[in-house]
Parts: sequence; structure tokens; C-alpha cells
Amino acid sequence: MPIRIVVTDANILINLIHAQALELLGGLDGYEFVIVDQVEAEITRPEQVAALRHAIDVAWLHREAVNTIEGLSIFADLARIMGRGEAACLALAETRRWYVASDEKRVFRREALARLGQGRILTTAGLIVLAIRANQLTIDQADAIKLVLETKRFRMAFASFRDII
Repeated sequence: MPIRIVVTDANILINLIHAQALELLGGLDGYEFVIVDQVEAEITRPEQVAALRHAIDVAWLHREAVNTIEGLSIFADLARIMGRGEAACLALAETRRWYVASDEKRVFRREALARLGQGRILTTAGLIVLAIRANQLTIDQADAIKLVLETKRFRMAFASFRDII
């Protein structure tokens, strides 16, 4: 099975940090997760920066850059209508034909669907489902993560992961 490379937005990383579940990124066979500078710059709380640096140090995440003319052009266009982190993620995913992980709605979602298609967009809930299917998490553990995220004002549209597995 080929490796799916996923450019990860700050909201996904912060959710996983809140749930102390960042290590899930390192355990999903067939996936590699990357972070761009613009997303790394959005994570500013010291405890979150420390968690992120640890994830990079142990290779759960890898740094990549938007560094081609095409990528920089797409980034510049997208940065006019969305945040710099989201724009960089989408530009890198589009130019390299990678996946993107983000919970952003509206403009980002519309652009991601148009540029990448439905099958190349992952969300926090989708990553947790992948972890359940990979036997990294039980449904009870996933539901515990869901409860933690709800205390941080992140809501999923279902009561339990049992409802969607």
C-alpha cells in the first residue's frame, strides 16, 4: 500500500495535543504527517509548542515547505481568502497531490474540495476513526478523546464513535 502523505493544519494538531493523542500520527501505518512553517508558527502556547517539537523529534511529524513557484503562487492566492497556515497546507497538498488534515469549514473546505476532492481531506474525527480501525484506540478511548475535546469547545456531530464505526 502506498504511503499517504498528509499536510496537517494547526486545528488538528491542537486537538490531538489537548487530548494527549499526538502519538496517533506516528502509529497509523500507510500515513505520513507533515507540518509547514506557517502552521508551526500558529501554535504558540508553550506546552503546545513543546508537544509539537517532541512530535517532530520522534518523527510523528515531518517538516515540509511550500517552495516551488507553483506552490508559492497558489499559497499567495489562497492567503487572500484564508489564514496563512490553511493556505500553506492546501497549496502543498495540491501541488504534491497529497492529503490535507483540517477541521476548517466554509472557505477552506470549499477550496479543498475543489482542489483535492472529497477523498483527500481528513478531519480530527476521521483520524480517530483511522486509529480505531488500526487498533491504536478502542472506541471507549476514542470517546474519551471526544469528551476532552468537547471541554475545549470542539464538538463532533455524533454521540459516540460507536455510531459511526
